[in-house]
Amino acid sequence: MAASLGRPCVRSLPGVTPWRSSPRHYEYTAMHHFLGSLQKLPLEPFTTGARKIHTAPVRSLFLLRPVPILLATGGGYAGYRQYEKYRNQKLEKLGLEIPPKLASHWEVALYKSVPTRLLSRAWGRLNQVELPYWLRRPVYSLYIWTFGVNMTEAAVEDLHHYRNLSEFFRRKLKPQARPVCGLHSVISPSDGKILTFGQVKNCEVEQVKGVTYSLESFLGPRTCTEDLSFPPASSRDSFRNQLVTREGNELYHCVIYLAPGDYHCFHSPTDWTVSHRRHFPGSLMSVNPGMARWIKELFCHNERVVLSGDWKHGFFSLTAVGATNVGSIRIYFDRDLHTNSPRYSKGSYNDLSFVTHANKEGVPMRKGEHLGEFNLGSTIVLIFEAPKDFNFRLKAGQKIRFGEALGSL
Repeated sequence: MAASLGRPCVRSLPGVTPWRSSPRHYEYTAMHHFLGSLQKLPLEPFTTGARKIHTAPVRSLFLLRPVPILLATGGGYAGYRQYEKYRNQKLEKLGLEIPPKLASHWEVALYKSVPTRLLSRAWGRLNQVELPYWLRRPVYSLYIWTFGVNMTEAAVEDLHHYRNLSEFFRRKLKPQARPVCGLHSVISPSDGKILTFGQVKNCEVEQVKGVTYSLESFLGPRTCTEDLSFPPASSRDSFRNQLVTREGNELYHCVIYLAPGDYHCFHSPTDWTVSHRRHFPGSLMSVNPGMARWIKELFCHNERVVLSGDWKHGFFSLTAVGATNVGSIRIYFDRDLHTNSPRYSKGSYNDLSFVTHANKEGVPMRKGEHLGEFNLGSTIVLIFEAPKDFNFRLKAGQKIRFGEALGSL
């Protein structure tokens, strides 16, 4: 009876071993003490025969896991995109038409989140750094070999003459290197590759075959001010009718892609008068043909400078589109233009009229005259009004050089 008052009486059923005296109880107790002792161990290095190894808390391993996961995911996605590009190139060689696979909204948003404007400004600063005399030839020779630059056309062939990358990119050509065609009314303003050309239909311009962008989004709304040459907008007129000034005319477009190895300056494609400049600060995504096939309205997302005016057949415009590492677009007669500047925000635009009280006409440009330059390859877009019998003398995908004919009546 006394024993039963000190502790509860534990009775076991016949044939059943009590828990405290079972083997599982002793195993549980031993494991509990072992794990408790591990938690009390300090974080100290222990020595093996080869190197020092540090123990670390288990939770730090979980903090490191997202990094390899992101690397593996990004690498896998990039590899898949390269495989798709390789497959499409093979199919194109076989003559099969490949429908474009456009990027989704989240893919475009993800790409635009990359600080390409900041990277392009850093690249511009790097281009201004003067290279040591002994380093110029190997650096420029590597660039020439990579992008197939023809230095025999350069006004100065000596590579030591170019103090920095910026001077090398903006090198001038020999006068006879690019003869200007005098038989046709519109010439190529630059070296490059013809992406698309033809009539503008339904206010949509073809970016590449099968991918279009809005003409109004690209050029921006027409502004009703006294110093602009184009007519004011009306509610009943379409945007196209605001541009076409003469009855029976049509709107035409031509897109020229400048690769990094091309001549980086651009010239006036015809005799015309520039009356207005519109600068769109924007992203600086790549504009190579692969990206143009993937991202709809790519040219509308990117920074660009629209020059508009008139030629003998009506409305005429030339647009220089920026790209990654091409944040600097220079127009020789426009000293107020500052592209890829942090003071301008995306989604806006700023206008400048060249028609003043002292100059009622604007800036006259002769065919072939120097107009501007890029710091690296980019894109030129021509949109102009012409009679219905205007004919392009081009093939999509062909290489073209400044001064060669684009088309004529």
